[in-house]
Amino acid sequence: MLRIARQNKGFLQIDAGRRLDIDQSLLSRIENGMVEAREDFLARAAQVYEVPRSFFYLTDTIYGAPVSVHPMWRKKADVSARELDAVVAELNIRAMHVRRLLEAVEFAHTSELPRMDVDDYGDPDRIASLLRAHWKMPSGPVANLTDLVESSGILVAHSTLGGASISGVTFAPPGLPPLIVLNQDQPADRMRFTLAHELGHLVMHRFPSPDMENEANQFASAFLMPERDIRPYFRGRKIDLALLASLKPEWKVAMQAILMRASSLKELSPNQSQYLWKQISARKLRLREPPELDFPREMPTVLNRIFDMHSTGLNYSDEELANLLHVWQSHLDRYFGRQTKPDGRPRLSVLK
Repeated sequence: MLRIARQNKGFLQIDAGRRLDIDQSLLSRIENGMVEAREDFLARAAQVYEVPRSFFYLTDTIYGAPVSVHPMWRKKADVSARELDAVVAELNIRAMHVRRLLEAVEFAHTSELPRMDVDDYGDPDRIASLLRAHWKMPSGPVANLTDLVESSGILVAHSTLGGASISGVTFAPPGLPPLIVLNQDQPADRMRFTLAHELGHLVMHRFPSPDMENEANQFASAFLMPERDIRPYFRGRKIDLALLASLKPEWKVAMQAILMRASSLKELSPNQSQYLWKQISARKLRLREPPELDFPREMPTVLNRIFDMHSTGLNYSDEELANLLHVWQSHLDRYFGRQTKPDGRPRLSVLK
């Protein structure tokens, strides 16, 4: 737990040792259980790591990195070891919170999440189509992907992920609902695609494979833009930036995702596709598409509602909730995204 607390803050051992006023080698031995931590050390660690001392005595199982860590588009191709450690630490802490909250609240969902291994079904496009049929989804754009995912028993949360260049990650420890954490520093269109990408991992991938990221992208594209529904928008029309811009608010995906879908469906020649990508680069649209095309981001509701039910239904005070979850009271908002009105009282979220 000392290691999880340190990594959650993004500290390397040498940095933490300096802050704790001990040698790095001693800190390493303490973290590895070779030297018993003294009470005065734990008191300092609680302040440096910003956790209550009770956090260090938790006995929850600690899990390693998930099957897939999805790098942020058009940023770094790789994620540093420190960034990955911080994300995995946050995921473990969130899993501990979920485990404790679900002891008193039942998470009932209206649909099931099927597993369709890509090795058995072969084609992510087909799996996406089968999942839409299984969930009895209407044709056309997905109105609210977050609601749809949550209704299948998946928890969704937004986080800065410690500033790591990761757009989304899925964590599925045994005995708990799967948790998808999305980087909140993305535009709404990329958050939706990332969520569909992570959904693809949950449905298709039990084990890592060299092609799993491309397969998840293919699934996300087909799930959000089914061939039968999107193809008529391309037929008999000039596919240019104006068309991509007009389709973005309707399909709630990035212009670039629409372009990639048109290319994969062979509605564009390679030369036409290359020309449009050059136009996108020339207009500096790769990192930020026109803000006038933005749409509101989808907000998760289930996890916050489970949290709120403890305060509104079970009459937990914020202090009692902080004690239950072994966090500082001031950090509750970080994990559960509560917003406060000017009078300081929490604004409750509604489970749809």
